[in-house]
Amino acid sequence: MTQTRTTATFPPPVMEARRWLEGVSFDAARPLINVSQAAPVEPPPHALRQAMADAALMQDDAHLYGPVLGMPALRSALSTQMNAHYGANTRADHVCITSGCNQAFAAAMSSLCAEGDEVILPTPWYFNHKMWLDMTGVHAVPLAAGADMLPDVDAAAALITDRTRAIALVTPNNPAGVEYPADLVLSFYNLAKARGIALIVDETYRDFDSRAGVPHPLFQQDGWEDTFIHLYSFSKAYRLTGHRVGALVSSPARLAECEKFLDTVAICPGQIGQYAALWGVENLGQWVAGERTEILDRRAAISAGFPSLQTKGWKLLGLGAYFAYMSHPFEMSSADLAPLLVREAGVLCLPGTMFWPEDAPEGQRQLRIAFANLDASGIQTLFDRLAALDL
Repeated sequence: MTQTRTTATFPPPVMEARRWLEGVSFDAARPLINVSQAAPVEPPPHALRQAMADAALMQDDAHLYGPVLGMPALRSALSTQMNAHYGANTRADHVCITSGCNQAFAAAMSSLCAEGDEVILPTPWYFNHKMWLDMTGVHAVPLAAGADMLPDVDAAAALITDRTRAIALVTPNNPAGVEYPADLVLSFYNLAKARGIALIVDETYRDFDSRAGVPHPLFQQDGWEDTFIHLYSFSKAYRLTGHRVGALVSSPARLAECEKFLDTVAICPGQIGQYAALWGVENLGQWVAGERTEILDRRAAISAGFPSLQTKGWKLLGLGAYFAYMSHPFEMSSADLAPLLVREAGVLCLPGTMFWPEDAPEGQRQLRIAFANLDASGIQTLFDRLAALDL
């Protein structure tokens, strides 16, 4: 009997990791440190919640179907914000709003790929990208990152075949945290343009990039929309994870293709979430800047405290956005170590094996730490627990 696509696809990693908590209790003096998921646990600021409540009470259309490609006011506001952020010249009709950034990726893939086509994903990869490709019969071609956790353009060029439809990058990266240099991103764009394929850049964590100024020049390229597909999420910046609001930016012609997918899957993004995102874009610039400062302070705490782990044989491979990506010193695979950490250290994190092909040895020595919900004290406690391990 032929397997269904979902049967042939691995389980959602974050949900799988949560199952490791079953039957394990944690003392109040030593609570669980959950660094498994890259999502803020605090609700949105009160003023934003009030705006959402007002929309629910006062905006009749908040309870009705909206345009498939999203609320026109939000599309326009995001275009304006992006033009300021990237030195770009986008228009509202370059933007569509999606039910989260994962749906934006799925919509982009639906407009690009047929069954049997190929998409190049740098490894370690974002597992939901791999899962979607598996479930649609598209072959994910792994492009191994170097020691600096950055992919190589020449290596990518060698992987392109007549079935390749896109290269998909994530910067700042999930899971490795690294921020891709502007010239590297431009080199990938030039490669994709020369070979007639798409370059997808998922910038979910762009609001927490440590660099000042324009992170890359892709929006400034002539005819950028013929090659470049930009993905974004409002979830992290405004703490709207539960409302599923993302965006895809490309040519109007591609958005017309994506509209077929989006209409079939969800009809339209959630209206109240869109009102929230719009209010955030228009009112929360300074607040988001403060959130970025806090994340950068926590990143600095990782750097400052890591020597205590380094002396125990740990290595910091990548750091940025919400993530610290590291290698462990133990003989066992991270697939076995991560569940053991729940019981031995009261730490829930994801093993590197969840971000690599099954037969890749690299993931067996790696762990991803999503530190966005830990303050400096929590980071130190995490390091103390890991340093004390004797396995």
